[in-house]
Amino acid sequence: MSEPLKKGTLEIRNAKLTAVPNPYPDRDYDISIELPEYTCLCPISGYPDFAVIRVKYVPDQFIIELKSLKLYINQFRNKEMYHEAGVNKILDDLVECIHPRSMEITGDFNPRGNVKTVVRVSYRQDKAHD
Repeated sequence: MSEPLKKGTLEIRNAKLTAVPNPYPDRDYDISIELPEYTCLCPISGYPDFAVIRVKYVPDQFIIELKSLKLYINQFRNKEMYHEAGVNKILDDLVECIHPRSMEITGDFNPRGNVKTVVRVSYRQDKAHD
């Protein structure tokens, strides 16, 4: 008989990014978030990869709710993903959720096998389509 899933496992499994209203939508300001416990699995070896994910953005009408972001990031821990795919997916999902004026995601991966990788991807709102 299998054990029931623990509370944290269920929260991570069911996590959805959540947008909340920006308290200052008429002002440009930077928000920086650091997530130092990102993990995913190498799609070739299956070994874990560890990284610090840095999110920097200028919000528009919405900001990201931090607990939802934490749980969303934890969903990557058992997924096989190349570094580049993971960082780009995070950007795409966050842009889709909060539609920021601009955003940059940096994945600063721990060295493995004498190789260190930093992946940086950015988005800027197209003013012609506001």
